[in-house]
Amino acid sequence: MKYTPTIGLEVHAELKTKTKMFCNSKNDPDEKQPNINICPVCMAHPGTLPVINKEAVRHVLRVGVALGGTLADFTEFDRKNYFYPDLPKGYQISQYKYPLVSGGELNGVSITRVHLEEDTGRSSHETGGESLVDFNRAGVPLMELVTEPVIKTAKEAGNFARELQLLLRYLGASEANMEKGEMRVEANVSVSETFASADQCRTDADSRGNILRNSALSPRHSATLGTKVEVKNINSFKAVEKAIEYEIKRQSELLARGEKVVQETRGWDENKGKTFSQRLKEESHDYRYFPEPDLPKLHLRELPEFHEDVLRKELPELPREKRERYKKEFGIKDKDIELYISDMRLDRLFTETIHFFKDDSNIAKHSNIVAEFIQLASNYIVSDLVVLAKSTGQNFNKIQPEYLSLLIKMIAGGEISSRGAKDILAIMLSEGGSPDEIAKKEGLAQISGKEELKEIVEKIIVGNPGVVADFKSGKEQALQFLIGQGMKETKGAANPKTLEKLFKEHIT
Repeated sequence: MKYTPTIGLEVHAELKTKTKMFCNSKNDPDEKQPNINICPVCMAHPGTLPVINKEAVRHVLRVGVALGGTLADFTEFDRKNYFYPDLPKGYQISQYKYPLVSGGELNGVSITRVHLEEDTGRSSHETGGESLVDFNRAGVPLMELVTEPVIKTAKEAGNFARELQLLLRYLGASEANMEKGEMRVEANVSVSETFASADQCRTDADSRGNILRNSALSPRHSATLGTKVEVKNINSFKAVEKAIEYEIKRQSELLARGEKVVQETRGWDENKGKTFSQRLKEESHDYRYFPEPDLPKLHLRELPEFHEDVLRKELPELPREKRERYKKEFGIKDKDIELYISDMRLDRLFTETIHFFKDDSNIAKHSNIVAEFIQLASNYIVSDLVVLAKSTGQNFNKIQPEYLSLLIKMIAGGEISSRGAKDILAIMLSEGGSPDEIAKKEGLAQISGKEELKEIVEKIIVGNPGVVADFKSGKEQALQFLIGQGMKETKGAANPKTLEKLFKEHIT
């Protein structure tokens, strides 16, 4: 029997704001001292009142515009009631019936909703049997994005999560570092014998088009889609894919044995590479949602700064747009484009470097030469600079784009060899400096003058009569051997094209 998986994701991302969601306590994900960024409001002391963080609302709305979603005309916050030790209020302020964003699409995956809530504290379990709670994170603005149950593979889920991280970083909404817990992925996985149609997977909504359910897989569809299992504690993209793959396999094996899949919440054990049962899955009614009485209802159209056209004008160039432009404008490899898209520092170095080609009047008037220089620059950045940086643990801060562009010009002009260029690049990475000065200091300038190389060529010809004879008989490899000897003799400083020309001239 063949089983079809259906996957929906719930992604939480801590937003980049100065203060928490409903108070003035500092929002600092790097704070190491526990329980320092707290106040009576986020600790829910009696008599305190929350105030909505406008910047957090703005972040979520900008995400909605970037996703092509529908921004809410009306929204409100709700109390989500449950009791965990890391929840100081005994409830969480979230959104249920009226999310800030409905619909949208990213990386080919349809979005159900994007809403705003506050984060919980952080629990740690000590070896002595004690459990400690750090409330620094409690109340931090938390965006939750819920996808439609349309993802079919673990790889597709992982790619979606990666693309969402990129989008959040480009928008400046969140750093979304999974290793810090700034972005957390929960996967809802079901396995069935048949695939649900698009109509069967429609979204529950009220008369205003507001999403009513707060889950990536609706229990209403469980008979068609299979029983939903939610997997939590996923803290890396690799783990997202591994956890989903394991859960698909686990559920398929249960069904193959004629057993039932239990609707539950499971955790992911990275060390064991398997999911484990945590608790039975709660439904919406279990949380006893009701409108937050201490916060005003928001009519967003009454706030000009939240108009969609205003927010759209503020958007930077998004990852998908940059991919299309780089492919069309530069013609570089897809894998190189992805590297630039995913690493903003590297992208900045690349774009600032190639600007010097375009600003050089001698180069700019020849479009083919500009394209050649751009390709050469990209090759050295991706194939050499990135490798050097990884192997040495260094960053690119000491490399100035102007000097990198000069290095590319020196390579193209035959002033240095490819071997010399790599040596110069290593020095620029570790120490900085201008490539022409480094080449002069280290003796890496390429010898291109015929007179300088003539004596060396004649010496090699005399010392290798057999190879010379082979070349005369038409063996091209013999010439390459002779050129190699010339490069060895000059310690890589000779221009190989000049050597080739001289050997052909002197061997008659």
